[in-house]
Amino acid sequence: MARISRNEARKRRHKRVRKTVFGTPDRPRLNVFRSLTHIYAQIIDDVHGITLVSASTIDRALREKVKGLSKTEQARLVGQLLAERALEKGIKQVVFDRGGYKYHGRVKALADASREAGLDF
Repeated sequence: MARISRNEARKRRHKRVRKTVFGTPDRPRLNVFRSLTHIYAQIIDDVHGITLVSASTIDRALREKVKGLSKTEQARLVGQLLAERALEKGIKQVVFDRGGYKYHGRVKALADASREAGLDF
């Protein structure tokens, strides 16, 4: 029997979580994707299938700021920027979707920073 890759296992976990986590227009879903070098976060309305707000380490607003910082610090900045953009659009409450990753390290840093910046989840 062939071993499944880490990413396949993550996708399986994410699929399992997505059965219960669903973003509505009133309370959209905050999704996190983590690659080896970058972290991406989106706030998604699953009813209409649209991304309302997004932020990442490759974002023009953050690209220069994240140079030389640790990945956890970069995730913290992404969380703050995402929360600021969400509050500008009037989004205060979200459902957190960790994307099949452990709630630890970069994912936790992003979540904590967006909570401190004003998002409620």
